[in-house]
Amino acid sequence: MPEHPEHPEHPERPPHDELRLLLRPAGGGLHLVSTGRAEQLAMQRALYGVADESGVQAAFERQLHAIADARVIILGVPSDVGAGFRRGANLGPQALRAALLAADPDWRDAQQARGVVDIGDVFVVPQLLSDDLVAPAARARIQRAIYPGEADPSDLPVAPLTIAERALDLVLACNPDARLFIIGGDHSTAWPAVAALARARTRRFGAPRLAIVQPDAHTDLLPHRLGIPICFATWSFHANDLIGRQGRLVQVGTRASRFPRAHWESTLDVRQFWADECRAHPEAALHDLIAHVDARGLPVYFSNDIDGTDARFADATGTPEPDGLGPDFVVELIRRLGAGVGLLGGDLMELAPPLGPDNGAATVALAARYTRETLDQLVAAAARGSATLPPA
Repeated sequence: MPEHPEHPEHPERPPHDELRLLLRPAGGGLHLVSTGRAEQLAMQRALYGVADESGVQAAFERQLHAIADARVIILGVPSDVGAGFRRGANLGPQALRAALLAADPDWRDAQQARGVVDIGDVFVVPQLLSDDLVAPAARARIQRAIYPGEADPSDLPVAPLTIAERALDLVLACNPDARLFIIGGDHSTAWPAVAALARARTRRFGAPRLAIVQPDAHTDLLPHRLGIPICFATWSFHANDLIGRQGRLVQVGTRASRFPRAHWESTLDVRQFWADECRAHPEAALHDLIAHVDARGLPVYFSNDIDGTDARFADATGTPEPDGLGPDFVVELIRRLGAGVGLLGGDLMELAPPLGPDNGAATVALAARYTRETLDQLVAAAARGSATLPPA
Protein backbone atom coordinates (compact mmCIF):
# COMPACT_ATOMS: atom_id res chain seq x y z
CA MET A 1 0.00 0.00 0.00
CA PRO A 2 1.30 3.53 -0.72
CA GLU A 3 2.44 5.60 2.19
CA HIS A 4 -0.15 7.90 3.77
CA PRO A 5 2.05 10.62 5.20
CA GLU A 6 0.86 12.79 8.00
CA HIS A 7 1.64 16.43 7.24
CA PRO A 8 2.87 18.35 10.27
CA GLU A 9 1.47 21.81 10.69
CA HIS A 10 3.83 24.54 9.56
CA PRO A 11 4.39 26.72 12.65
CA GLU A 12 4.29 29.96 10.67
CA ARG A 13 1.69 29.03 8.07
CA PRO A 14 -1.97 28.91 9.15
CA PRO A 15 -4.17 26.40 7.27
CA HIS A 16 -5.92 29.05 5.16
CA ASP A 17 -2.57 30.52 4.11
CA GLU A 18 -1.32 27.10 3.08
CA LEU A 19 -4.49 26.36 1.15
CA ARG A 20 -4.04 29.65 -0.70
CA LEU A 21 -0.62 28.37 -1.80
CA LEU A 22 -1.79 24.88 -2.75
CA LEU A 23 -4.95 25.85 -4.62
CA ARG A 24 -6.08 28.23 -7.34
CA PRO A 25 -9.46 29.77 -8.12
CA ALA A 26 -11.91 27.34 -9.72
CA GLY A 27 -10.67 26.63 -13.24
CA GLY A 28 -7.21 27.92 -12.41
CA GLY A 29 -5.70 24.52 -11.72
CA LEU A 30 -4.89 24.41 -15.42
CA HIS A 31 -1.81 26.51 -16.09
CA LEU A 32 -2.80 28.59 -19.12
CA VAL A 33 -1.00 31.58 -20.55
CA SER A 34 -2.67 32.27 -23.88
CA THR A 35 -4.66 29.44 -25.54
CA GLY A 36 -7.76 28.75 -23.47
CA ARG A 37 -7.13 31.55 -21.01
CA ALA A 38 -10.10 33.68 -22.14
CA GLU A 39 -12.52 30.79 -21.66
CA GLN A 40 -11.02 30.01 -18.27
CA LEU A 41 -11.40 33.60 -17.08
CA ALA A 42 -14.96 33.85 -18.42
CA MET A 43 -15.99 30.82 -16.38
CA GLN A 44 -14.26 32.22 -13.30
CA ARG A 45 -15.98 35.60 -13.59
CA ALA A 46 -19.35 33.90 -13.94
CA LEU A 47 -18.76 31.49 -11.06
CA TYR A 48 -17.53 34.13 -8.65
CA GLY A 49 -19.84 36.90 -9.86
CA VAL A 50 -17.01 39.39 -10.42
CA ALA A 51 -15.76 41.57 -13.23
CA ASP A 52 -12.03 40.92 -13.45
CA GLU A 53 -9.10 38.73 -12.45
CA SER A 54 -8.41 40.53 -9.18
CA GLY A 55 -12.03 39.99 -8.21
CA VAL A 56 -11.66 36.29 -8.97
CA GLN A 57 -8.70 36.00 -6.60
CA ALA A 58 -10.46 37.92 -3.83
CA ALA A 59 -13.61 35.81 -4.14
CA PHE A 60 -11.55 32.60 -4.12
CA GLU A 61 -9.85 33.64 -0.89
CA ARG A 62 -13.23 34.42 0.70
CA GLN A 63 -14.29 30.87 -0.13
CA LEU A 64 -11.30 29.50 1.74
CA HIS A 65 -12.38 31.39 4.84
CA ALA A 66 -15.86 29.82 4.54
CA ILE A 67 -14.52 26.28 5.00
CA ALA A 68 -15.11 26.10 8.74
CA ASP A 69 -18.88 26.60 8.38
CA ALA A 70 -19.40 24.68 5.14
CA ARG A 71 -21.57 21.60 4.82
CA VAL A 72 -19.98 20.45 1.56
CA ILE A 73 -16.61 21.33 0.03
CA ILE A 74 -16.09 21.15 -3.73
CA LEU A 75 -12.52 20.72 -5.01
CA GLY A 76 -11.41 20.38 -8.64
CA VAL A 77 -8.41 18.22 -9.52
CA PRO A 78 -7.83 18.89 -13.23
CA SER A 79 -5.25 16.17 -13.80
CA ASP A 80 -5.28 13.31 -16.31
CA VAL A 81 -1.67 12.28 -15.68
CA GLY A 82 -2.93 9.08 -14.03
CA ALA A 83 -4.96 8.01 -17.09
CA GLY A 84 -3.97 5.14 -19.35
CA PHE A 85 -5.48 5.60 -22.81
CA ARG A 86 -7.16 8.72 -24.18
CA ARG A 87 -6.55 11.98 -22.31
CA GLY A 88 -8.75 15.01 -21.79
CA ALA A 89 -10.14 14.61 -18.27
CA ASN A 90 -8.00 17.56 -17.17
CA LEU A 91 -10.71 19.72 -18.79
CA GLY A 92 -13.50 18.05 -16.81
CA PRO A 93 -13.68 20.45 -13.83
CA GLN A 94 -13.91 23.60 -15.93
CA ALA A 95 -16.47 22.11 -18.32
CA LEU A 96 -18.64 20.80 -15.50
CA ARG A 97 -18.70 24.09 -13.63
CA ALA A 98 -19.50 25.96 -16.87
CA ALA A 99 -22.39 23.58 -17.56
CA LEU A 100 -23.82 24.00 -14.07
CA LEU A 101 -23.70 27.78 -14.47
CA ALA A 102 -25.22 27.65 -17.95
CA ALA A 103 -28.15 25.60 -16.68
CA ASP A 104 -28.65 27.86 -13.66
CA PRO A 105 -27.06 31.33 -13.61
CA ASP A 106 -27.84 31.49 -9.87
CA TRP A 107 -25.94 28.25 -9.21
CA ARG A 108 -23.22 29.87 -7.10
CA ASP A 109 -25.58 31.78 -4.81
CA ALA A 110 -27.94 28.83 -4.45
CA GLN A 111 -25.10 26.52 -3.42
CA GLN A 112 -23.63 28.99 -0.97
CA ALA A 113 -27.04 29.45 0.63
CA ARG A 114 -27.12 25.76 1.52
CA GLY A 115 -23.53 25.56 2.68
CA VAL A 116 -21.77 24.27 -0.45
CA VAL A 117 -18.38 25.96 -0.81
CA ASP A 118 -16.26 25.62 -3.94
CA ILE A 119 -12.64 26.07 -2.82
CA GLY A 120 -11.21 26.00 -6.34
CA ASP A 121 -8.67 23.73 -7.97
CA VAL A 122 -5.51 21.91 -7.10
CA PHE A 123 -2.75 23.52 -9.13
CA VAL A 124 -1.52 20.91 -11.62
CA VAL A 125 1.94 20.61 -13.09
CA PRO A 126 0.78 18.40 -15.98
CA GLN A 127 3.90 16.23 -16.07
CA LEU A 128 3.51 15.08 -12.45
CA LEU A 129 1.35 12.52 -10.64
CA SER A 130 2.45 12.10 -7.01
CA ASP A 131 5.43 13.36 -5.04
CA ASP A 132 6.88 9.89 -4.42
CA LEU A 133 7.63 9.72 -8.16
CA VAL A 134 9.59 12.99 -8.25
CA ALA A 135 13.35 13.10 -7.76
CA PRO A 136 14.49 15.42 -4.93
CA ALA A 137 16.33 17.85 -7.20
CA ALA A 138 13.35 18.13 -9.54
CA ARG A 139 11.00 18.58 -6.59
CA ALA A 140 13.08 21.48 -5.29
CA ARG A 141 13.05 23.18 -8.71
CA ILE A 142 9.29 22.80 -9.02
CA GLN A 143 8.72 24.10 -5.50
CA ARG A 144 10.62 27.26 -6.38
CA ALA A 145 8.58 27.62 -9.59
CA ILE A 146 5.07 27.15 -8.19
CA TYR A 147 5.56 28.73 -4.74
CA PRO A 148 7.58 31.81 -5.73
CA GLY A 149 6.57 33.90 -2.72
CA GLU A 150 7.62 31.35 -0.10
CA ALA A 151 11.02 31.80 1.51
CA ASP A 152 11.17 28.08 2.33
CA PRO A 153 8.76 25.94 0.26
CA SER A 154 10.66 22.70 0.98
CA ASP A 155 7.75 21.15 2.91
CA LEU A 156 5.14 21.89 0.21
CA PRO A 157 3.96 19.20 -2.23
CA VAL A 158 4.32 19.61 -5.98
CA ALA A 159 2.29 16.84 -7.69
CA PRO A 160 -1.52 16.93 -8.03
CA LEU A 161 -2.41 13.81 -6.04
CA THR A 162 -0.14 14.83 -3.17
CA ILE A 163 -1.32 18.45 -3.23
CA ALA A 164 -4.95 17.29 -3.18
CA GLU A 165 -4.32 15.03 -0.17
CA ARG A 166 -2.63 17.83 1.71
CA ALA A 167 -5.37 20.32 0.86
CA LEU A 168 -8.11 17.93 1.97
CA ASP A 169 -6.24 17.13 5.19
CA LEU A 170 -6.28 20.86 5.93
CA VAL A 171 -9.98 21.15 5.03
CA LEU A 172 -10.94 18.30 7.36
CA ALA A 173 -8.75 19.69 10.12
CA CYS A 174 -10.66 22.97 9.86
CA ASN A 175 -14.05 21.27 9.51
CA PRO A 176 -14.18 17.56 10.46
CA ASP A 177 -17.88 17.35 9.56
CA ALA A 178 -17.50 18.66 6.01
CA ARG A 179 -18.59 16.43 3.16
CA LEU A 180 -16.34 16.36 0.12
CA PHE A 181 -17.12 16.50 -3.58
CA ILE A 182 -14.21 16.09 -5.99
CA ILE A 183 -14.34 16.99 -9.67
CA GLY A 184 -11.79 14.96 -11.66
CA GLY A 185 -9.64 14.39 -13.49
CA ASP A 186 -8.88 10.78 -14.20
CA HIS A 187 -9.95 8.27 -11.56
CA SER A 188 -6.67 8.45 -9.65
CA THR A 189 -7.92 11.81 -8.37
CA ALA A 190 -10.47 10.03 -6.17
CA TRP A 191 -7.63 8.62 -4.07
CA PRO A 192 -6.75 11.87 -2.19
CA ALA A 193 -10.32 12.24 -0.93
CA VAL A 194 -10.58 8.64 0.28
CA ALA A 195 -7.14 8.83 1.91
CA ALA A 196 -7.87 12.13 3.66
CA LEU A 197 -11.29 10.97 4.86
CA ALA A 198 -9.85 7.71 6.16
CA ARG A 199 -7.15 9.56 8.09
CA ALA A 200 -9.58 12.08 9.55
CA ARG A 201 -12.05 9.41 10.60
CA THR A 202 -9.35 7.19 12.08
CA ARG A 203 -8.21 10.08 14.25
CA ARG A 204 -11.79 10.72 15.28
CA PHE A 205 -13.23 7.22 15.62
CA GLY A 206 -10.23 4.89 15.76
CA ALA A 207 -10.90 3.39 12.32
CA PRO A 208 -11.70 4.71 8.81
CA ARG A 209 -15.35 3.61 9.08
CA LEU A 210 -16.51 4.32 5.56
CA ALA A 211 -17.68 2.37 2.54
CA ILE A 212 -17.14 3.13 -1.15
CA VAL A 213 -19.71 2.66 -3.90
CA GLN A 214 -18.09 2.93 -7.32
CA PRO A 215 -20.03 3.00 -10.60
CA ASP A 216 -17.38 2.05 -13.14
CA ALA A 217 -16.95 -0.08 -16.24
CA HIS A 218 -13.58 -1.20 -14.88
CA THR A 219 -12.42 -2.64 -11.58
CA ASP A 220 -9.35 -0.40 -11.00
CA LEU A 221 -8.10 -3.22 -8.76
CA LEU A 222 -4.49 -3.68 -9.86
CA PRO A 223 -1.94 -3.36 -7.02
CA HIS A 224 0.26 -1.35 -9.40
CA ARG A 225 0.44 -0.56 -13.11
CA LEU A 226 3.87 -0.52 -14.71
CA GLY A 227 5.29 0.06 -11.23
CA ILE A 228 3.04 3.06 -10.49
CA PRO A 229 1.18 2.61 -7.17
CA ILE A 230 -1.71 5.08 -7.63
CA CYS A 231 -3.27 5.67 -11.05
CA PHE A 232 -6.61 5.14 -12.77
CA ALA A 233 -6.19 1.32 -12.71
CA THR A 234 -4.97 0.89 -9.13
CA TRP A 235 -6.63 3.37 -6.80
CA SER A 236 -9.51 1.02 -5.88
CA PHE A 237 -7.12 -1.74 -4.84
CA HIS A 238 -5.44 0.57 -2.33
CA ALA A 239 -8.70 2.18 -1.21
CA ASN A 240 -10.14 -1.28 -0.55
CA ASP A 241 -7.20 -2.09 1.71
CA LEU A 242 -7.39 1.30 3.39
CA ILE A 243 -11.03 0.91 4.43
CA GLY A 244 -10.54 -2.66 5.66
CA ARG A 245 -12.03 -4.79 2.84
CA GLN A 246 -14.99 -6.88 4.21
CA GLY A 247 -17.19 -5.94 1.27
CA ARG A 248 -16.94 -2.24 2.03
CA LEU A 249 -15.92 -1.52 -1.57
CA VAL A 250 -18.95 -2.02 -3.81
CA GLN A 251 -18.48 -1.77 -7.56
CA VAL A 252 -21.45 -1.39 -9.88
CA GLY A 253 -21.63 -1.42 -13.66
CA THR A 254 -18.52 -3.57 -14.05
CA ARG A 255 -18.13 -5.07 -17.53
CA ALA A 256 -14.58 -4.50 -18.85
CA SER A 257 -12.50 -7.00 -16.90
CA ARG A 258 -9.93 -9.67 -17.74
CA PHE A 259 -11.29 -11.78 -14.88
CA PRO A 260 -14.80 -12.81 -13.83
CA ARG A 261 -16.56 -11.43 -10.80
CA ALA A 262 -15.63 -14.48 -8.72
CA HIS A 263 -11.95 -13.67 -9.05
CA TRP A 264 -12.26 -10.16 -7.61
CA GLU A 265 -14.77 -11.04 -4.92
CA SER A 266 -12.85 -14.10 -3.71
CA THR A 267 -9.36 -12.60 -3.75
CA LEU A 268 -10.02 -9.01 -2.64
CA ASP A 269 -13.27 -9.30 -0.67
CA VAL A 270 -15.07 -6.68 -2.75
CA ARG A 271 -18.72 -6.84 -3.80
CA GLN A 272 -19.56 -6.32 -7.45
CA PHE A 273 -22.79 -5.77 -9.35
CA TRP A 274 -21.98 -6.23 -13.00
CA ALA A 275 -23.70 -4.14 -15.64
CA ASP A 276 -25.55 -7.03 -17.26
CA GLU A 277 -27.45 -7.89 -14.06
CA CYS A 278 -28.20 -4.20 -13.40
CA ARG A 279 -29.66 -3.82 -16.89
CA ALA A 280 -31.60 -7.10 -16.79
CA HIS A 281 -33.06 -6.66 -13.31
CA PRO A 282 -32.51 -3.04 -12.21
CA GLU A 283 -34.86 -3.03 -9.23
CA ALA A 284 -33.47 -6.29 -7.85
CA ALA A 285 -29.91 -5.06 -8.32
CA LEU A 286 -30.65 -1.80 -6.52
CA HIS A 287 -32.39 -3.65 -3.70
CA ASP A 288 -29.50 -6.08 -3.22
CA LEU A 289 -26.86 -3.35 -3.46
CA ILE A 290 -28.56 -1.12 -0.89
CA ALA A 291 -29.14 -4.09 1.42
CA HIS A 292 -25.44 -4.96 1.21
CA VAL A 293 -24.38 -1.38 2.02
CA ASP A 294 -26.97 -0.95 4.77
CA ALA A 295 -25.78 -4.15 6.45
CA ARG A 296 -22.36 -2.56 6.96
CA GLY A 297 -23.87 0.56 8.50
CA LEU A 298 -21.18 2.89 7.18
CA PRO A 299 -21.55 6.21 5.35
CA VAL A 300 -20.52 6.05 1.70
CA TYR A 301 -18.00 7.76 -0.51
CA PHE A 302 -19.70 7.66 -3.93
CA SER A 303 -17.02 7.54 -6.62
CA ASN A 304 -18.76 8.03 -9.94
CA ASP A 305 -16.66 7.18 -12.98
CA ILE A 306 -18.70 8.46 -15.92
CA ASP A 307 -17.75 5.36 -17.94
CA GLY A 308 -19.86 3.26 -15.58
CA THR A 309 -22.72 4.76 -17.59
CA ASP A 310 -23.35 3.27 -21.03
CA ALA A 311 -21.32 4.85 -23.82
CA ARG A 312 -24.54 5.86 -25.59
CA PHE A 313 -25.01 8.46 -22.86
CA ALA A 314 -21.38 9.07 -21.85
CA ASP A 315 -18.99 8.93 -24.79
CA ALA A 316 -16.75 11.85 -23.75
CA THR A 317 -14.46 9.84 -21.52
CA GLY A 318 -11.09 8.15 -21.82
CA THR A 319 -12.40 4.58 -21.99
CA PRO A 320 -16.08 4.55 -23.01
CA GLU A 321 -17.69 1.11 -22.83
CA PRO A 322 -20.98 -0.17 -24.29
CA ASP A 323 -23.66 -2.07 -22.37
CA GLY A 324 -23.36 -0.03 -19.21
CA LEU A 325 -25.67 1.54 -16.66
CA GLY A 326 -28.50 3.84 -17.61
CA PRO A 327 -28.51 7.39 -16.19
CA ASP A 328 -31.79 6.84 -14.32
CA PHE A 329 -30.31 3.80 -12.58
CA VAL A 330 -27.31 5.82 -11.39
CA VAL A 331 -29.52 8.66 -10.17
CA GLU A 332 -31.76 6.24 -8.27
CA LEU A 333 -28.68 4.66 -6.71
CA ILE A 334 -27.48 8.06 -5.49
CA ARG A 335 -30.88 8.83 -3.99
CA ARG A 336 -31.25 5.49 -2.22
CA LEU A 337 -27.76 5.67 -0.76
CA GLY A 338 -28.54 9.16 0.47
CA ALA A 339 -31.81 8.05 2.04
CA GLY A 340 -30.08 5.13 3.76
CA VAL A 341 -26.58 5.24 5.24
CA GLY A 342 -25.95 8.68 3.72
CA LEU A 343 -23.06 10.08 1.73
CA LEU A 344 -19.80 11.12 3.33
CA GLY A 345 -18.32 12.29 0.05
CA GLY A 346 -18.57 11.88 -3.68
CA ASP A 347 -17.01 12.71 -6.98
CA LEU A 348 -17.44 12.86 -10.74
CA MET A 349 -14.51 11.28 -12.57
CA GLU A 350 -13.18 10.75 -16.09
CA LEU A 351 -15.24 13.45 -17.81
CA ALA A 352 -13.17 14.32 -20.89
CA PRO A 353 -15.08 16.83 -23.03
CA PRO A 354 -12.69 16.93 -26.03
CA LEU A 355 -13.22 13.21 -26.64
CA GLY A 356 -16.94 13.48 -27.43
CA PRO A 357 -18.14 13.97 -31.01
CA ASP A 358 -20.14 16.98 -29.82
CA ASN A 359 -17.19 18.29 -27.78
CA GLY A 360 -18.69 16.39 -24.90
CA ALA A 361 -21.95 18.35 -24.63
CA ALA A 362 -24.18 15.34 -23.88
CA THR A 363 -21.72 13.77 -21.44
CA VAL A 364 -21.09 17.09 -19.68
CA ALA A 365 -24.86 17.60 -19.29
CA LEU A 366 -25.15 14.14 -17.75
CA ALA A 367 -22.20 14.83 -15.45
CA ALA A 368 -23.97 17.99 -14.31
CA ARG A 369 -27.10 15.96 -13.54
CA TYR A 370 -25.08 13.47 -11.49
CA THR A 371 -23.34 16.32 -9.69
CA ARG A 372 -26.58 18.02 -8.70
CA GLU A 373 -28.00 14.74 -7.40
CA THR A 374 -24.86 13.91 -5.43
CA LEU A 375 -24.64 17.38 -3.91
CA ASP A 376 -28.29 17.15 -2.86
CA GLN A 377 -27.53 13.98 -0.90
CA LEU A 378 -24.31 15.36 0.58
CA VAL A 379 -26.14 18.45 1.82
CA ALA A 380 -28.89 16.28 3.28
CA ALA A 381 -26.34 14.08 5.06
CA ALA A 382 -24.55 17.12 6.47
CA ALA A 383 -27.85 18.54 7.69
CA ARG A 384 -28.53 15.31 9.55
CA GLY A 385 -25.10 15.64 11.12
CA SER A 386 -24.18 12.97 13.60
CA ALA A 387 -26.94 10.66 12.34
CA THR A 388 -24.57 9.43 9.64
CA LEU A 389 -21.51 9.19 11.88
CA PRO A 390 -20.56 6.53 14.42
CA PRO A 391 -20.43 7.70 18.03
CA ALA A 392 -17.17 9.33 19.04
